[in-house]
Amino acid sequence: MSDDCGKALRADAERNRQRLLVAAREVFAERGLDVPIEEVARHAGVGVATLYRRFPSRADLIAGAFEAKMAGYADAAAEALAEPDPWVGFCRYVEQVCAMQAEDRAFANVLTMTFPLAKRLEADRARAYHDYVELIDRAKAAGRLRADFSPEDLVMMLMANAGVVSCTTGAAPDAWRRLVAYLIQAFAAPGAAALPPAPSPQAMYRALLRLQHPSPRKE
Repeated sequence: MSDDCGKALRADAERNRQRLLVAAREVFAERGLDVPIEEVARHAGVGVATLYRRFPSRADLIAGAFEAKMAGYADAAAEALAEPDPWVGFCRYVEQVCAMQAEDRAFANVLTMTFPLAKRLEADRARAYHDYVELIDRAKAAGRLRADFSPEDLVMMLMANAGVVSCTTGAAPDAWRRLVAYLIQAFAAPGAAALPPAPSPQAMYRALLRLQHPSPRKE
């Protein structure tokens, strides 16, 4: 095979990959992450075999489709950390992340899933988490965030918000804003009463995996 032929094949493969990513983002956003893979291939105008050559599993396709949004999620944490008022930064970040969920039905679920093999996506998630923990510490030090707030509380909030977004889309699309406003008020210091212990990061990770791969029901 000549170099020109090899370059043409690589360029064609990359075009197909980009078409699949665009199609996946559009189809997942409209119909959720459980849509048949064949629908994504059809929307991209390629065969299913081509899809599986580029993305061997559904998780690979989801991770590829949402890498850019996860980077935006991490950038939002960095921007919040740059806000001079830690409480304003904290509230803005929570609202922005929940807005990202509301704007994209699929991303609402991606934020509560894990992709151990998607290194770039998980690196951005880790970057967001690191900045978010620092934001929490600053808001507590400023006396604005309740002392018993845990980073895992945001994960639970995202789980709750994902449910609200899923149930109200099309009927009451702004319902999530009320939930978020209630929760932000509950996060403010001083808290009215002590909370039960927060789940450990390990326990929340297991919960995310279970959410992503639910166990079959026993008859």
